[in-house]
Amino acid sequence: MLSHLTLQDFAVVSRAELAFGPGMTVVSGETGAGKSLLVDALMWLTGARADAGVVRHGADRAELAAEFELADAPAALAWLRENELDDGDACQLRRVMRADGGSRAWINGRPATLGQLSALGGLLVEIHGQHEHQALLDRGQQLALLDAFGQHGPLLDAVRETARRWATIDRDLADLARAGDVGERLAWLEHQVQELAAETLDPESLEELAAAHRRQANAAGLIQGCEVALARLAGDEGLSLQRLLHQTQSELARLAGDEPRLAEVLSLLESAGIQLAEAAAGIERLHDDFDLDPDRLRSLEDRLARLHDLARKHRVPLEELAGRRDQLQEELEGLAGAGERAARLGRERDAAAREWNEAATRLGQARARCATQLGEAVAGLMGELGMGGGVFTVALEPLDTTRPTPQGAERCEFLVSANPGQPPRALRKVASGGELARISLAIEVAALGFDAVPTMVFDEVDTGIGGAVAEVVGQKLRALGGERQVLCVTHLPQVAAQGHHHYRVSKAVEADSTHSQVEALTEKDRVEELARMLGGVEITKEVRANARQLLARASAR
Repeated sequence: MLSHLTLQDFAVVSRAELAFGPGMTVVSGETGAGKSLLVDALMWLTGARADAGVVRHGADRAELAAEFELADAPAALAWLRENELDDGDACQLRRVMRADGGSRAWINGRPATLGQLSALGGLLVEIHGQHEHQALLDRGQQLALLDAFGQHGPLLDAVRETARRWATIDRDLADLARAGDVGERLAWLEHQVQELAAETLDPESLEELAAAHRRQANAAGLIQGCEVALARLAGDEGLSLQRLLHQTQSELARLAGDEPRLAEVLSLLESAGIQLAEAAAGIERLHDDFDLDPDRLRSLEDRLARLHDLARKHRVPLEELAGRRDQLQEELEGLAGAGERAARLGRERDAAAREWNEAATRLGQARARCATQLGEAVAGLMGELGMGGGVFTVALEPLDTTRPTPQGAERCEFLVSANPGQPPRALRKVASGGELARISLAIEVAALGFDAVPTMVFDEVDTGIGGAVAEVVGQKLRALGGERQVLCVTHLPQVAAQGHHHYRVSKAVEADSTHSQVEALTEKDRVEELARMLGGVEITKEVRANARQLLARASAR
């Protein structure tokens, strides 16, 4: 619901701040005073393209701001959250239009694009009047209103779900088709997997292979080194280390009687002797294990060469060959079942299409029944609104598509003939702005409570009517105000009297400059304004009495 509207340097308004509440608010004023500027301001705040002509003469820019309470606009609140523009349970739209034609917009204080402003505005405000900014002219919105009127939610959900499932399966089939003939790829994969599977590629085996190759490649040097070490330990090349150690141990043992602390040294020498003996035995065992085997070395080198060739072929490090093998194996298994998977997906797509057809048929039948009901209801209201003999029908046309669509199997078009004898035409092609506004009002009243947009604006819906018809129009607007917030710009007292709230727009010329002012009217002020609308220049007691009578009748309803 719109709660506040602020205009600054907008057209002939230097500054105006308006507060709005629930129910029906009317805006009246003399011709040319700028009554429709409030509607224009809401249009620009909800995404209309900027026009430098809206900037007041002499000002650098025009500024507009509107605040909305979102308790009655769950769709708008959800949109704000989805786009990360939410700020509690309220929303502020702001737009600045410069005299040079530039424009900027903000949603809850954050910069916004014109597309975002339009998308959000469509969930907050619906404008009906002598302009093209009307949601009811859009065929998609017409179909949505028909479904809301018929309460087709569950039927529509079933259609959307089956269409979504069909689309998902169709994408999977398209992905398989893009792969083309997989026979050649399968043969290549089988060869690569077999080639890699013939090798042991786990990290432990690769490390063991590298170590074995190092040992075999350096076997001669290892044997020679062991022989030199054994000779030194045994004394073949001079004094034996073991014999020298034994002599040293004997000499110190004789001295130990004189110096007890030498006992610790003797213990260490004894341990050293044991370790020398164990080292010699270990070297001897290693020496016996080493074998100069050219065939073994060649075998190890061949295997390493194969592994390095495979790594270069698959463009991965040697240690990542196992991962590459597993990746190719997974692809091979996936392609091996491609034919069977395609057949299965084809069957699933056919089943989804049958389910969609059944769901769409049920929805289409419900829409056909509802279209008749809505058409009769709107046509009856058109008669009450001064278009007696007018015709309103809801035409359903089958969609020319082979693909299941989320909206069902048909599209919708509102057709109208405002005068007897004229063939019905599309609502979006109706020429008369006043007729279009009243037809829109009839549709909204017929669908009372089903349209999700919380704020409805009617601009000059009473053009070309008067008397009893004007009072009926006002009554319908007031009834609509019981379910939605309604803003109505009017020049008829019969309509203005039906408002729960009343604003008057007046124009004054000061210092060769024209200014419009907007003021909220008290009960007494409303009587005077209605009397002006009724009586023109001369306002008599009888005119004022008539004005009070209009207000009393409206309040009694």
